[in-house]
Amino acid sequence: MTIATNRNVLAEAFGATDGTGLRVKQVALVVLGIVALAVAAKIKIPMWPVLITMGTFAVLTIGAAYGPRLGLATILGYMIVGALGFDVFAGSSAEAYGLTYMMGGTGGYLVGYVLATLALGVLARRGWDRTAPKMAGAMLLGNALIYVPGLIWLGVLYGWDKPILQWGLTPFLIGDALKLALAALLLPAAWKLVDRARG
Repeated sequence: MTIATNRNVLAEAFGATDGTGLRVKQVALVVLGIVALAVAAKIKIPMWPVLITMGTFAVLTIGAAYGPRLGLATILGYMIVGALGFDVFAGSSAEAYGLTYMMGGTGGYLVGYVLATLALGVLARRGWDRTAPKMAGAMLLGNALIYVPGLIWLGVLYGWDKPILQWGLTPFLIGDALKLALAALLLPAAWKLVDRARG
């Protein structure tokens, strides 16, 4: 059975579809996506056992909404802005920023952001963003792609004798489950609105 890989993603469902208009739209979406990622990274919601930030939610939803190529351009643009020293990451600050911050404990998760963005874009291109169950599965995979390099990097930096899972995984699972559920509902709902507008 062949899986269709030529479906439109959400960003392609509106606006210009070719020529200069398309290029302008794409540049605008990349800039908007970088801003959204930076803002989401700084949002902190009280939650047990740790605060929830919305960075991973933004990464995964942008990946799904933009598709693999535009999503990759956006996440790489975000990384470049961060590398230049701008305070765009969840834990960055005036004292901790740029490449030094990126090579610290968060470095593996940032690599995971790139992998997850690509994966969500590919799955959205195959239609996984059209239904809540498939979108939930895509989000689950995306979260795994963020955590695996993140945890590996923590182990390399601090040693495997340290409580790596307690530092970098288990405190965040409840919050990630809530964000997964939100995204699983949001993207299919957006598609329903698009279909009604076309209808």
